[in-house]
Amino acid sequence: MSDTSPRAPRRAVIAMGAAAAAVAGLPAPASAAGRPTPVDLVDDKATRETRALFQYLRQTQGAGIMFGHEHTLSDGFTFGQMDGYASDVEAVTGDYPAVFGWDTLILDGFQKPGVYGGTVEENIAALSYALKESDARGGINVLSAHLYNFVTGGNFWDTAGRVVSQILPGGPKHADFNAFLDRIAAGVKGAKRADGTLIPVVFRPFHENNGGWFWWGAGHTTSAEFIEVFRYTVEYLRDRKRVRNLLYSYSPNSAFGGDPTNYLMTYPGDEFVDVLGYDAYDGTAGSAEWLAATVQDLAMVVGLAEERGKIPAFTEFGESGEEGRDLTWFTDLLAALKADPAASRVSHMLTWANFGGTNRAYVPFPGHAMEPDFVAYHEDPYSLFASDLDGVYDARTSAVPNAPFLHLATPTDRQRITGSSTTIRVRLTSGTSRKVTYAIDGGTPVALRLDADGYHSGTWSIDPAWLDNRKVAITVSAKVDGTAYTDAADVLLGEVAPLPAGWVDDFESYAGDDPSLSEAYSHVNANTLTHSTEHKAGGRYGLAYAYDFTAAGYTGIGKTVGADWSAFTAFKAWLRGDGSTNGATFQIVAKGAYFEYNTGLGDTTGQDLAMPFADFRPAPWDTGHAGELLDAAHLAEVSAFYLYLGYGGAQATGTVHFDDLRAE
Repeated sequence: MSDTSPRAPRRAVIAMGAAAAAVAGLPAPASAAGRPTPVDLVDDKATRETRALFQYLRQTQGAGIMFGHEHTLSDGFTFGQMDGYASDVEAVTGDYPAVFGWDTLILDGFQKPGVYGGTVEENIAALSYALKESDARGGINVLSAHLYNFVTGGNFWDTAGRVVSQILPGGPKHADFNAFLDRIAAGVKGAKRADGTLIPVVFRPFHENNGGWFWWGAGHTTSAEFIEVFRYTVEYLRDRKRVRNLLYSYSPNSAFGGDPTNYLMTYPGDEFVDVLGYDAYDGTAGSAEWLAATVQDLAMVVGLAEERGKIPAFTEFGESGEEGRDLTWFTDLLAALKADPAASRVSHMLTWANFGGTNRAYVPFPGHAMEPDFVAYHEDPYSLFASDLDGVYDARTSAVPNAPFLHLATPTDRQRITGSSTTIRVRLTSGTSRKVTYAIDGGTPVALRLDADGYHSGTWSIDPAWLDNRKVAITVSAKVDGTAYTDAADVLLGEVAPLPAGWVDDFESYAGDDPSLSEAYSHVNANTLTHSTEHKAGGRYGLAYAYDFTAAGYTGIGKTVGADWSAFTAFKAWLRGDGSTNGATFQIVAKGAYFEYNTGLGDTTGQDLAMPFADFRPAPWDTGHAGELLDAAHLAEVSAFYLYLGYGGAQATGTVHFDDLRAE
């Protein structure tokens, strides 16, 4: 069902004309003078409306921030069945969001309007229906992707199985991944208006990948694997399935302290991204520190986007939902964004769905304690809702042709190869070459052949003597119209002996390669992991753990364990402190509970630290497991290990050394 009748705007609409641009202090779009505006998109064959949406998002920056809400038409506290009209946002404001968020979980029947147990065809149609209904309400569509674990069959929280490595080309689950991408393509291509026009969608796959909570996140894949699976997803949908109504969004999670280095660590490249996003949830009940950190990072994202000709967006945000919350949280956040010349230029900000109990209402409903503030947020001229938008798909644009791009798809950088051969795959897009080659450690180039999957590929036979934990470089190259294109990766060769039962790490297995060490862990806030040959318990290497509390009062690293430690009585680690008043927290996640042991960093001698499991206690914030003990029943189900460092109030930067992390 649809309703295309115009809604009366509550204030001046944000349109694409020259007058609106002048009000916003922006240059008039080229189309205003009768000339199409060139737009440089991931897909240079995108539909006219998709190109126009990109231009609209770019041209309206600085005139206001569009408000978005996930699943606003399908889930809420003010209605039951989805009818295409009811929404908690509309119930409070009389208006719809400017941006409507949906999720590929609809395709699994795990989110409405998908049907649990429904057929593949029914749920593809449900996704198309959802996109059409929000388009009819005057909104812009964003599609996120909470993908189920292709290895274990578990959900997106199930981080077992090194999934990304299994779904890349050549992996045993690659065909399953393709089949799911086929369903996404069908759902998006089925989103058509009555006249047959394809509805543009911003696609946001593999979000929050710098955190460790999803199987595509840090500690469960490498940066290079993430980059390649993102690139593969774009190439498959764009080039093989010919989906022409997508913009592509990259959206890591906070926080970066305003430093672009870590933000860009997993960036797939300008050729694969239209929207630079950023996710940040406030667990501090509106603290000044959270606001300042969020504004700082968003300003950084805006700067990067403007350098690259991309759209900056606050792709997910939300307040804590806890008692003692800031009852003016929405207006406080908007005021902080407006006050910053850069952060105020984010295109849109989307909060999450009203799925759960009243304490998880990301948008207040009638009678909610935060309803007055959300009404005030809506009435602020700088917050843009559906009734504020006009001419979203009207701009006359022309597509900038995609330049040739070459990348080494497999093996990925820092991949460990244990067999006597591996397949080298090179993708060359938007160009052709008579000869694509690879070379090992600068040796003689070897020609690759174009295969049925569109890769220039070939088999690299590896000398068995090389399988000794060495690192070698693969370089690939091609010429297109006389211009040389290259890419390269370092790979590690040979098996590594597994650690004994109970061990987390001895830091010997990474061949002294610091990026491989760092990417074996998920990272929280600012820290750097490198090998230390000077400070260690034994062997060749220990861990140098450098911290920086300038932007946040703690930092952490984590690693999946998935083991039974019930035969052990204590956790042990070699520790050399830096003489500071800062502290270390050893955290063990067991049977869903978070147990912690704290120690200082003042001792600089370097010694074994023994921490009896009986002395671990539930984390103070883990109130659901308060009073539990790290006993044999819990130790039988250890899922993860984290090592946090916390600010003691005197020294904000430094380096602490660890080695031989293990249960005994």
